[in-house]
Amino acid sequence: MQSDVELDANYWNARYVAGQTGWDAGAITPPLRDYFDQLSLPRTSKILIPGAGRGYEAEYLHTAGYNNVFVADIAPEALRDLQQRVPDFPAEHLLEQDFFTLPADSAYDLIVEQTFFCALNPSLRPTYAQQCAALLRSGGTLMGLLFDTVFSQPGPPFGGSRAEYESYFAPYFDFVHFSSAHNSIPPRQGRELFMCLKKK
Repeated sequence: MQSDVELDANYWNARYVAGQTGWDAGAITPPLRDYFDQLSLPRTSKILIPGAGRGYEAEYLHTAGYNNVFVADIAPEALRDLQQRVPDFPAEHLLEQDFFTLPADSAYDLIVEQTFFCALNPSLRPTYAQQCAALLRSGGTLMGLLFDTVFSQPGPPFGGSRAEYESYFAPYFDFVHFSSAHNSIPPRQGRELFMCLKKK
């Protein structure tokens, strides 16, 4: 079910200002934390977190010594929160920019998906998959969580199914993991897919 609301920077910034951020878990969630803890990428690897919101994932990676983490969000309030919480996070890595306008020559090693895909108008999903592939270097990784459920209320968030998502990503990625997450936070238990995809 699609929303009639214009999901633009004003909409999302107003949600942050008003504290209407039900998607915000207040910390990195266990599936992403566990993946990062076993990550074998060099600490200089270029990592992008689109629609990062308050950027708990970026904070976790930054604290672990990854010094080339970039976050992109169209809501300045969310980026300000990350900057205030993590003062030594590089200001030039805070991209107040639409994910779909990021330059395709960026050659990221890893893109992290966490509640961004579900916030987009579903009509943008094929373009999302294409843009992720364009932003990654050859053999780069797209990983994260997707909702494997249909919501009864108009979105965002917007749900979907594994088969639907596979159709978007299959042209650009090989599937390493694409299965139910086993360690989701309680409100999302049994409703999330963990994905780890390699760019073809």
